[in-house]
Amino acid sequence: DSVAAFSWLISNMWLGECKCVTPEAFHSVLEKRYPNFTKETQQDAQEFLICVLNELHEALKNVRTQLCKRKHAPEAQRSVNETSIITELFEGQLSYAITCLECRTTTARPESFTVLSLPVPSKSTCSLQDCLKCFFQQDKLTSNNQIHCSLCGTKQDAVVETTITKAPQIVIFHLKRFEWQGNNRRKLLTDIHYPLSNLGLSPYNAPHCCVDAEYSLYAVVNHSGFLDNGHYTAFCKRSATETWYRFDDEWITKIPHSSVQTNTAYLLFY
Repeated sequence: DSVAAFSWLISNMWLGECKCVTPEAFHSVLEKRYPNFTKETQQDAQEFLICVLNELHEALKNVRTQLCKRKHAPEAQRSVNETSIITELFEGQLSYAITCLECRTTTARPESFTVLSLPVPSKSTCSLQDCLKCFFQQDKLTSNNQIHCSLCGTKQDAVVETTITKAPQIVIFHLKRFEWQGNNRRKLLTDIHYPLSNLGLSPYNAPHCCVDAEYSLYAVVNHSGFLDNGHYTAFCKRSATETWYRFDDEWITKIPHSSVQTNTAYLLFY
């Protein structure tokens, strides 16, 4: 199954017996569950990542539930039914505070996430903090986007403020480089500057969220090319030595820290 194939892949990578390891077995398992990700077509790395995380979560969640059943612990079973090592590592929570501009009533809507898709506010150059500010900026809901206020009993203009109520141990940022312009989809070639360390999310935390952790970059997925003829590469850091490596199909090379910043970054792992 997917977990066994993923475990085999990771184990063989860390054994270090080969110069490179193919994810053929793992991809074959995923392809059966998600036929869109065939070898014959080019697909989106962010969409594939979400499928991988969901697949591993469902499989590992079921394993944890079975272990609880064997231990005859119904209370514990109920508490872990929807958790796994995937949610423990990657899942965070946002809160959308929606305020009616007529009666000033505020309602909060929580939402879990594993990947934060950030808008790119510039066509030429910007920073990751610019993308975060754009994502968390207050939005006004008017016209067709009005809310139905339960207190007013009618549709009203409103504002929405987004905050982080639970920060994940590992935060994944998806930089939204692909956008629609009329009927055409295009790629943004914006040079986005992102820190390798000391990334703080405290400006976007909810008031009661006391976590003020700083994140360090440990992996980047790069996309070069355009919509129909792109190519993915990855940078990964080995924490024990603080050494960065570039993964380009079967070619794996050591790179300096200065090479980790690129204008092709698509997914950032902190």
